[in-house]
Amino acid sequence: MTLVEDIVVKRLGCVEYVPTWQAMRAFTRERDESTPDELWLLEHPPVYTVGQGTPLSRPANDIPVLKTDRGGDITYHGPGQVVLYTLVDLARRSIKVKRFVWLLEQSVIDLLDGRAERKPGAPGVYVDGAKIAALGIRVVRGRAYHGVALNADMDLAPFSAIDPCGYPGLRVTQMNAPVRETGEHLANRVIRNLDA
Repeated sequence: MTLVEDIVVKRLGCVEYVPTWQAMRAFTRERDESTPDELWLLEHPPVYTVGQGTPLSRPANDIPVLKTDRGGDITYHGPGQVVLYTLVDLARRSIKVKRFVWLLEQSVIDLLDGRAERKPGAPGVYVDGAKIAALGIRVVRGRAYHGVALNADMDLAPFSAIDPCGYPGLRVTQMNAPVRETGEHLANRVIRNLDA
């Protein structure tokens, strides 16, 4: 665990989705005005997650599918993907939700040295038209949780069983970069953008 100014960075390793989600919800529910913001760096074992406004459907494989309380559609998490959960008090920082989404996307774009871009109406980050990072957040009483998933060095095949983020035929790509190092760089970019 590292404390950078008022942001705690926790490195959790490869952890199951449901207990991590429950811990994020508990942290958000129990925090107060003085609780430092936290960034949780981790990976998940293979799992599909579905946002709160999307019907639950079952891909044609054995990977579990879980309904969550974040925004966004269906996505895949698995080893080799950097998951950065951003437990940030947006109200305390005077950051609006759209600006926060922009900030998370910009952190990935900065990390990829300008090789990546946004797509209008399609949250996330893209390289040559293929999605490299997905975003999904939830805000309760001005406090955000969930965050960004960046494909660093993973098996992309499970994405082919779904319409990633609800877009049929959407291609996905990855960085082919070390997960741990990529996660550290992404956390640093997010901290820098939060404190800008």
